[in-house]
Amino acid sequence: MHETERPSMEDMLEQNGKPGEKRRGWVGFVEGDAVNFMNQYQIEKMTLDDGAGNKAKLTRLKDNAIKVECTSSNIL
Repeated sequence: MHETERPSMEDMLEQNGKPGEKRRGWVGFVEGDAVNFMNQYQIEKMTLDDGAGNKAKLTRLKDNAIKVECTSSNIL
């Protein structure tokens, strides 16, 4: 990886994961950490992109629920 390239979401999860902890996928991250962050800081809208084809759009609804739209890219 060159100095100007950002690490992918997978690389960051592997490097920062706790030993023995199961690695979560993109949807698990969005529905867990991202939603918690949005609630903690009372954010109305948030868009996430990991640079590897995975994207998510989170929107707070009038009843304070959070709508999550995820797209992901998988190489098989």
